[in-house]
Amino acid sequence: MTIDSIHFTPWTALAGGAMIGLAAVLLLIANGRIAGISGIAGGLLRPTRGDVGWRLAFLAGLVLSPFAYGLAAPLPTVQVDASGLLLIVAGLLVGAGTRYGSGCTSGHGVCGLSRRSPRSMAATAAFMGAGFVTVYHLRHLAA
Repeated sequence: MTIDSIHFTPWTALAGGAMIGLAAVLLLIANGRIAGISGIAGGLLRPTRGDVGWRLAFLAGLVLSPFAYGLAAPLPTVQVDASGLLLIVAGLLVGAGTRYGSGCTSGHGVCGLSRRSPRSMAATAAFMGAGFVTVYHLRHLAA
């Protein structure tokens, strides 16, 4: 993936981070739920009564928000330098990791760290470390 660093805008990144934090806080206050995307999506696989609406609304917001942003500003150009097969394998590995780690990066990294959860601190350190090692290996050793 290539990001145009010449046109990097830290203000939009800061605003995006603030909106993610605000959404996590509002979900916690309004529903008493942690904004972990894998848990929210996974809850739709075995829905309980009165639990589907907010989950669908949250996921719809994730899907529709880039389109809303595109109405206000041009979307950044993204180029993915990987094959479709590699993306599928990577997605499956991430999915397996979220099950094994009892949560995803958003649940542990954003919400868990802000609550000072020891389990989330360990999980975040593990997936960040694994990411660093994987990128180093793919970019420098396997190339």
